[in-house]
Amino acid sequence: MADRFGLRDRLRPVGRWTSRVAGRVPAPWGFVLAVFVGSKVVLSLVGVIALSAWDNVPGAPPADETMMRTQQHAISPHRWISLWFAWDSFLYDGLARKPLDQPWRDFGFPLLYPFLARPFAPLLGGHTTWALLLVSNIALVLLLYYAHQLGGRLLSGGAPGAGGESIGDNAVAGRRFTRYLLLLPTAFLFQAALTESLFLCLALAAFWYAEQRRWLLVGIVGYFLALSRSVGFLVVVPLALVLMRQHNYRVDPRTLWRYLRVGGPLVLVPAGWLTFMAFCRWQSGDWYAYKHAQEKGWGITVQNPFGVIVRGLTGGTTADAVRVWCAVAVLVIVLVGLRWAELPYLVYTVIVVLVPLSMGPPVYKSLLRYLLAAFPVALVLARWARRATLDTWLTAGLALLQGVLFVVWLTYWTHFII
Repeated sequence: MADRFGLRDRLRPVGRWTSRVAGRVPAPWGFVLAVFVGSKVVLSLVGVIALSAWDNVPGAPPADETMMRTQQHAISPHRWISLWFAWDSFLYDGLARKPLDQPWRDFGFPLLYPFLARPFAPLLGGHTTWALLLVSNIALVLLLYYAHQLGGRLLSGGAPGAGGESIGDNAVAGRRFTRYLLLLPTAFLFQAALTESLFLCLALAAFWYAEQRRWLLVGIVGYFLALSRSVGFLVVVPLALVLMRQHNYRVDPRTLWRYLRVGGPLVLVPAGWLTFMAFCRWQSGDWYAYKHAQEKGWGITVQNPFGVIVRGLTGGTTADAVRVWCAVAVLVIVLVGLRWAELPYLVYTVIVVLVPLSMGPPVYKSLLRYLLAAFPVALVLARWARRATLDTWLTAGLALLQGVLFVVWLTYWTHFII
């Protein structure tokens, strides 16, 4: 039928034009943008369908979620936009709108994410919520780029051409790692007006530049990484291990001096968090205003993370136990799957898993969200998935699991994820 009306002939020039345009996009940006758009369309479509179906469920939304539904609708009547705002999104919105010349009272969150939204808001008619979503999505695009670059390097044995590997091998490995990063169970949060995409974008960028030995860029990126989330300044430890690995972990005086000379910019990483502490001191007179705000607002106190794990497994609810088991699984997978040369990434995983757990039982509700920062899990899965059969089963299983968790997150009935 299509041939009868010449539709195929009319579409052929369009296809050729599309191919020419795609061919002009420098690698790997064509892949990055295709993955970004594809994941955005699929998740938005699934989200709208799930929410529409949930409308017919008696008692939906739950009584304690009515206010958030109202806030979402105030952002946009279009669900494919409003569904990406939840909980902390509205707190970030308040921080993005708060004048700096007025007394500051909200110290519970680092300021990079809401402050990045400020210059975009005037371009969007003053909508800081839309600006927050824009920042998250720009960060997601850059996240995918750095994931492709870093994954290709780590999975293919080094830089293009190193160790007999080709540029093509790096590209294939980078695409596989990027795909598994987006298949992690709660990776849909990268699309939301939250800090997940920004934090991981900066973390991947810092490691990518560290692998390239561009330490000044590592320090600059690490500075902003520390401003994006409290655990960020601790990433200086695995970054320093990358530097030491590049010198075979030698500790003789000459090498120690080289560490100081070459890795000096790493001091910018903890300086990022010190900047936030200085902001707290400037606004409140208290260097630890953020700590006191978290203690008062969420009951967060520093505790032994292993004790928090045991408590979650033995004395908490079933949901808490499931979340903690997920954290344990992340640690086991990375411990088993990473090699000695990837010690910095093992240490990074231990930090981003155990530090949130050190906040105590309040972390349980958001633990699955925090585990998303453990990108080396995707590195291990991508390595295991070199076999086509296993790759197919892993992809299907992870996609199904993420779909289920996405619907659970959208309904907010159990508060299982955030």
